[in-house]
Amino acid sequence: MLKSCKYCGRIHDSKYDCGKKPKRKQKATTDKNKFRWSRQWRKKAEQIKQRDNYLCQLSLREDPPRYVYDNLEVHHIIPIEEDWDKRLDDDNLITLSRDYHRKADRGEIPRELLLRIARENSGIPPWEQ
Repeated sequence: MLKSCKYCGRIHDSKYDCGKKPKRKQKATTDKNKFRWSRQWRKKAEQIKQRDNYLCQLSLREDPPRYVYDNLEVHHIIPIEEDWDKRLDDDNLITLSRDYHRKADRGEIPRELLLRIARENSGIPPWEQ
Protein backbone atom coordinates (compact mmCIF):
# COMPACT_ATOMS: atom_id res chain seq x y z
CA MET A 1 0.00 0.00 0.00
CA LEU A 2 1.51 3.31 -1.04
CA LYS A 3 1.46 6.11 1.47
CA SER A 4 2.87 9.59 1.89
CA CYS A 5 5.77 9.43 4.37
CA LYS A 6 5.54 12.04 7.11
CA TYR A 7 9.32 11.88 7.63
CA CYS A 8 10.73 12.28 4.09
CA GLY A 9 7.68 13.63 2.24
CA ARG A 10 7.90 11.04 -0.55
CA ILE A 11 5.35 8.42 -1.49
CA HIS A 12 6.42 4.82 -0.90
CA ASP A 13 5.19 1.51 0.47
CA SER A 14 4.00 1.84 4.08
CA LYS A 15 6.38 -0.94 5.16
CA TYR A 16 9.41 0.71 3.50
CA ASP A 17 11.96 2.33 5.82
CA CYS A 18 13.17 5.54 4.19
CA GLY A 19 15.80 6.08 6.89
CA LYS A 20 14.38 9.45 7.95
CA LYS A 21 12.15 8.09 10.70
CA PRO A 22 13.75 8.90 14.08
CA LYS A 23 14.94 5.93 16.11
CA ARG A 24 13.23 5.34 19.43
CA LYS A 25 15.46 6.00 22.38
CA GLN A 26 15.28 3.36 25.06
CA LYS A 27 15.60 4.40 28.66
CA ALA A 28 18.87 3.38 30.18
CA THR A 29 18.50 0.30 32.30
CA THR A 30 19.91 1.54 35.58
CA ASP A 31 19.72 -0.06 39.00
CA LYS A 32 17.18 2.62 39.92
CA ASN A 33 14.92 1.74 36.97
CA LYS A 34 15.28 -2.00 37.59
CA PHE A 35 14.27 -1.42 41.20
CA ARG A 36 11.20 0.63 40.24
CA TRP A 37 10.01 -2.20 37.99
CA SER A 38 10.69 -4.93 40.57
CA ARG A 39 8.13 -7.02 42.38
CA GLN A 40 9.86 -6.05 45.64
CA TRP A 41 9.11 -2.35 45.05
CA ARG A 42 5.51 -2.94 43.94
CA LYS A 43 4.88 -4.99 47.08
CA LYS A 44 6.46 -2.35 49.35
CA ALA A 45 4.55 0.48 47.64
CA GLU A 46 1.28 -1.39 48.21
CA GLN A 47 2.19 -1.90 51.90
CA ILE A 48 2.86 1.83 52.31
CA LYS A 49 -0.44 2.78 50.66
CA GLN A 50 -2.21 0.33 52.95
CA ARG A 51 -0.38 1.73 56.01
CA ASP A 52 -1.47 5.25 54.97
CA ASN A 53 -5.08 4.10 54.46
CA TYR A 54 -4.93 4.79 50.71
CA LEU A 55 -5.02 8.56 51.35
CA CYS A 56 -2.65 11.38 50.45
CA GLN A 57 -0.95 12.21 53.73
CA LEU A 58 -0.41 15.90 52.96
CA SER A 59 -4.01 16.48 51.89
CA LEU A 60 -5.12 15.04 55.24
CA ARG A 61 -3.07 17.68 57.02
CA GLU A 62 -4.53 20.66 55.15
CA ASP A 63 -6.94 23.02 56.87
CA PRO A 64 -9.64 21.83 56.34
CA PRO A 65 -8.48 18.25 55.72
CA ARG A 66 -9.16 16.74 52.30
CA TYR A 67 -9.51 13.01 51.65
CA VAL A 68 -7.63 12.46 48.40
CA TYR A 69 -7.60 8.82 47.32
CA ASP A 70 -7.11 9.14 43.53
CA ASN A 71 -3.81 9.13 41.66
CA LEU A 72 -1.80 8.03 44.68
CA GLU A 73 1.94 7.44 44.44
CA VAL A 74 4.55 6.38 46.97
CA HIS A 75 7.32 8.95 47.39
CA HIS A 76 10.93 8.33 48.48
CA ILE A 77 11.58 11.23 50.85
CA ILE A 78 15.33 10.70 50.68
CA PRO A 79 15.79 9.87 46.99
CA ILE A 80 17.26 6.56 45.87
CA GLU A 81 20.16 8.42 44.26
CA GLU A 82 21.15 9.90 47.63
CA ASP A 83 20.83 6.77 49.77
CA TRP A 84 20.24 3.42 48.08
CA ASP A 85 19.95 1.63 51.44
CA LYS A 86 16.80 3.59 52.41
CA ARG A 87 14.84 2.60 49.30
CA LEU A 88 12.60 0.17 51.23
CA ASP A 89 12.56 1.84 54.68
CA ASP A 90 9.02 2.49 55.89
CA ASP A 91 10.07 5.76 57.51
CA ASN A 92 11.44 7.02 54.17
CA LEU A 93 8.24 6.33 52.20
CA ILE A 94 4.96 8.24 52.17
CA THR A 95 1.75 8.13 50.14
CA LEU A 96 1.11 11.32 48.20
CA SER A 97 -1.22 12.47 45.45
CA ARG A 98 0.42 12.92 42.06
CA ASP A 99 0.41 16.72 42.49
CA TYR A 100 2.04 16.63 45.92
CA HIS A 101 4.51 14.00 44.69
CA ARG A 102 5.68 16.34 41.92
CA LYS A 103 6.02 19.20 44.39
CA ALA A 104 8.01 17.00 46.76
CA ASP A 105 10.31 15.91 43.94
CA ARG A 106 10.94 19.57 43.07
CA GLY A 107 11.78 20.34 46.71
CA GLU A 108 8.73 22.55 47.29
CA ILE A 109 7.73 20.53 50.37
CA PRO A 110 10.24 20.33 53.25
CA ARG A 111 11.76 16.87 53.71
CA GLU A 112 11.57 17.28 57.48
CA LEU A 113 7.77 17.52 57.29
CA LEU A 114 7.52 14.42 55.09
CA LEU A 115 9.94 12.46 57.31
CA ARG A 116 7.96 13.39 60.44
CA ILE A 117 4.68 12.22 58.88
CA ALA A 118 6.24 8.98 57.59
CA ARG A 119 7.75 8.24 61.01
CA GLU A 120 4.42 8.90 62.74
CA ASN A 121 2.71 6.53 60.31
CA SER A 122 5.41 3.89 60.87
CA GLY A 123 4.80 3.99 64.61
CA ILE A 124 8.13 5.58 65.57
CA PRO A 125 7.66 7.59 68.78
CA PRO A 126 8.35 11.35 68.51
CA TRP A 127 11.25 11.19 71.00
CA GLU A 128 13.08 8.77 68.67
CA GLN A 129 12.57 10.96 65.64
